[in-house]
Amino acid sequence: MNLFLEFIKVNYISSDYMIEIKNLKKSFGDKQVLRGINLTVNKGETMVIIGRSGCGKSVLLKHIVGLLKPDEGELYVEGQDVVKMKRKELYELRKKFGFLFQGSALFDSMTVGENVGLYLTENTKMTKSEISAVVAEKLELVGLPGTENLMPSDLSGGMKKRVALARALASNPEYILYDEPTTGLDPVMSDNIDDLIKELSEKLHVTSIVVTHDIFSVYSVASRVAMVENGIIYFDGKPEELTQTDDEVIRNFLKRTEKHL
Repeated sequence: MNLFLEFIKVNYISSDYMIEIKNLKKSFGDKQVLRGINLTVNKGETMVIIGRSGCGKSVLLKHIVGLLKPDEGELYVEGQDVVKMKRKELYELRKKFGFLFQGSALFDSMTVGENVGLYLTENTKMTKSEISAVVAEKLELVGLPGTENLMPSDLSGGMKKRVALARALASNPEYILYDEPTTGLDPVMSDNIDDLIKELSEKLHVTSIVVTHDIFSVYSVASRVAMVENGIIYFDGKPEELTQTDDEVIRNFLKRTEKHL
């Protein structure tokens, strides 16, 4: 019994957080990108990560789903140690995640319906009619009903983002990771995507992490904000705390960001 309890202690770390990151470090060649990231994400919240270009925001997202391994540090999802997971365990973990890539990453040779249903086609034993029903449901959810037979080339940038989000939702994930969801979109479409992120959080009760340069998105969707600066979490708090701070580094970042929007 004692050996069993010791095994549990080593392999499963109990935590009040859904995602917990401790002293995460990552370098690429001579460039140290993450210098000791410490961050927690609670169940059901929308955590928005901001910071300058190249500061490691997207690198951090890739660590959460095990696409990258840190040089040092610990990372837990629901108490499970992601860093020590083998390939099969990572594959199972990733089933809990939906990932919206910055460039949407749709397959040009596939229809909208085929793109959205790709995960189900490749990873389940669902029939074509069952997959079609899920695809229709997810497209309806993102405001694009009846678009199954369109090709990606027929879509606007905003529509591509919505299709990519429908694809991310197809597996009914517990977490959604958004990598620059409003990049390249006009202000109206950016607002639409922000509204969709909020709506999905409220309807589906998913835990969301949003990486963005769009400071207006921060104020619109975030329940918490983390700012990455010099490879660490420089700020972690509510959106209103971000705007009220007298910290010079944060205020300069906000001024530079708002100037380019």
